[in-house]
Amino acid sequence: MVTALAVASAVRDPELPVLTLADLGVLREVVEEDGRVLVTITPTYSGCPAVEEMGADLKRSLRAAGYAEVEVRTSLSPAWTTDWISEEGRRKLAEAGIAPPARVGPRAVGPVPLTLTPPSARVACPRCGSPRTEELSRFGSTACKALRRCLDCAEPFEHIKEI
Repeated sequence: MVTALAVASAVRDPELPVLTLADLGVLREVVEEDGRVLVTITPTYSGCPAVEEMGADLKRSLRAAGYAEVEVRTSLSPAWTTDWISEEGRRKLAEAGIAPPARVGPRAVGPVPLTLTPPSARVACPRCGSPRTEELSRFGSTACKALRRCLDCAEPFEHIKEI
C-alpha cells in the first residue's frame, strides 16, 4: 500500500492544478495511526473558498488508496505564506506561465502592518524572463493572483502575490 503521505502529497490544488497541495505548501502534516489517517492543511488565507474542495479531494484520494478512516483538519496558525511554496512548485508555476512570488522571509510575530504602497514593480515575465512588466489588475482569477503584462514580449500573465 502506498503511504498516506505519498497519496496526500499527490493531490492537486483545485485553483492551481499545476501544483499539488504539497507543492503549494498547504499540506502541513499527514499522520497514520491505528489504521486512521489525520491530515492537517493550512489554506492560503482564512476565507479560501477552495479549502472544502481540498479536504474532499484528500479524503477521496486516501479512501481510494485503501485508507478507510480519514480526517482532514484545517489549521490557521501559523498562517500560510508564499514562502511555503516548494522550489518544485515555483518551477511548475513558471512553466505554466504564472510568475512565482518572491521570497518574503521571516516575519515578526504580532499584528500585520498595513502598507498602502504599490506592489513591487520587479516581477519577471515567466515567458521571456524580462523584468520590464507592469501590473494590469491587482486581482486576477483568484484573490492571491495579480494580472500583469510583459513590456518586451507583450504577453499577459498572472503573478502569485507575496504574502
